[in-house]
Amino acid sequence: MSNIAEGFERGTRKEFVQFLSIAKGSNGEVRSQLYVALDQEYIDQKVFDGLRESALALSRRLAKFIDYLERYPKATRRRSVRQP
Repeated sequence: MSNIAEGFERGTRKEFVQFLSIAKGSNGEVRSQLYVALDQEYIDQKVFDGLRESALALSRRLAKFIDYLERYPKATRRRSVRQP
């Protein structure tokens, strides 16, 4: 979440995509650590399966968001402020 926030605040689409990619990589690291936790019996198979599926779902969402931002470079990521 921090990588995504930092990338967004950088202000450019290119940097935002870069930080989304970093967040996706961090998600892969978490999945790797889940296997370690399972092997060391810190978590059981049921907990592992749930957490792994959540991490995979997040990875897919990040990939789709990155793809969207790269496909539609002219689309803005910031909402314009409406005047009353």
